[in-house]
Amino acid sequence: MTTRRQALHVLTLAVTTGAISRQAFAQPAELAETDPQAVALGYRHDATKVDATKYPAWAAGHVCSNCQLFQGKPSDTWGPCGVMAGKLVNAKGWCVAWARKT
Repeated sequence: MTTRRQALHVLTLAVTTGAISRQAFAQPAELAETDPQAVALGYRHDATKVDATKYPAWAAGHVCSNCQLFQGKPSDTWGPCGVMAGKLVNAKGWCVAWARKT
């Protein structure tokens, strides 16, 4: 026979395990251009809209998907970035941290 204390303990474990598993499988959020880190690094979702006079390091063809810091697959539309603190960047985006993938 199960006591009330045992039942509450099992229920608490079940709820905690469910919450942890949802967090473990949650997809990171897409980085907003208005995010403070994105603003500081001049991030744009579309590299063709980068202000080249403000960011002279930008050049045509420099996009997140061919950056050394992009951690997604080449076919991913959005992927994690080593600089953007667990958020997803657009594969067609750009920021001043761009470095050629070797």
